[in-house]
Amino acid sequence: MHYTIKFPAGQTEYFLNANYSQLLQVAPVNNAIIITDENIHRHYGHLFTQYRVLIIDAGESSKSWETIQQLAEKLIHFDVHKTSVLVGVGGGVVCDITGFLATIYMRGIAFAFAPTTLLAMVDASIGGKNGVNVGLNKNILGTIKQPRFILFDNSFLETLSDEEWSSGFAEVIKYACIGDAVLFEQLSQSSIVNFQNNPAELNRLIASCVMQKNRIVLEDEQEKNIRKTLNFGHTAGHAFETLCYLKHGHAVALGMILSLIASEMVLDFPKDIRPKFTALLLRYNLPVQLKFEVEKVLKIILHDKKRNNEFIDFVLLKDIGQSVVHPLSFEAIRSALQIFLDEYQP
Repeated sequence: MHYTIKFPAGQTEYFLNANYSQLLQVAPVNNAIIITDENIHRHYGHLFTQYRVLIIDAGESSKSWETIQQLAEKLIHFDVHKTSVLVGVGGGVVCDITGFLATIYMRGIAFAFAPTTLLAMVDASIGGKNGVNVGLNKNILGTIKQPRFILFDNSFLETLSDEEWSSGFAEVIKYACIGDAVLFEQLSQSSIVNFQNNPAELNRLIASCVMQKNRIVLEDEQEKNIRKTLNFGHTAGHAFETLCYLKHGHAVALGMILSLIASEMVLDFPKDIRPKFTALLLRYNLPVQLKFEVEKVLKIILHDKKRNNEFIDFVLLKDIGQSVVHPLSFEAIRSALQIFLDEYQP
């Protein structure tokens, strides 16, 4: 499947269910530089031999200003210019770094993605948000610019660890919660193994998530209104990820539980849904328990980009498939965190 979407911040071509060999057609070797991480290069470095390649350390620690500076110096050494294109081949970290670097290098050059994880395919590579961390503050430096193209080759998923598979499904569950109750029910009847063994079903799932996110981004690219709902589970999730060294999707899963608790507190979200939700998380090998210090988590949340004076804009649910952005006071967040700790501590 191949189509193009024109956003205010740029036009993106989507190559779904594609083959990596197509990269040679859309990113000529004399004009493209690949950015990837050490794990992807170990498995797939033989695919990059015709390109100039920059390799970063795998993991969240690479999302730093120091990494951006080091890569920029290498781009200068490579004589990368305004007509060049950076191609991020990897997961969410690689996509973030590639997009952010390209947007600020020479005040902006083209970039593109070949996502290699389920999480990157259904979420991180889509929508044009790219950022790096400063200390404990995730994505506090960021840009919004759309990639030139995204090439989805599902064969990259063959080397994905079980942990990365489950991490990716956290974002899929997020889409179901904020706007697709039918998908929630479908996921409740399926499993990771079912999707792994049915490529056609997996392709449809990825395409559905891509289309859902693009519909939202087209309506609100600069995240003024509806795009904020894509942060469901992420406000607390980012804090859990930073403090407890969790995979992104695993942290988001726990963050979604916290958001359901808050939804029960302020929106009368039906309390009988939360057990069904935690059962769904367990079905996709996602965590439902965590030990943490409330005040440490709250301190990070208070520095979140979604802070609105003395409130934090949280994404809450009225029901499965019905999401709203609701300001929560610091005390309300503290109360929700305490309930979470009391009910879900290992």
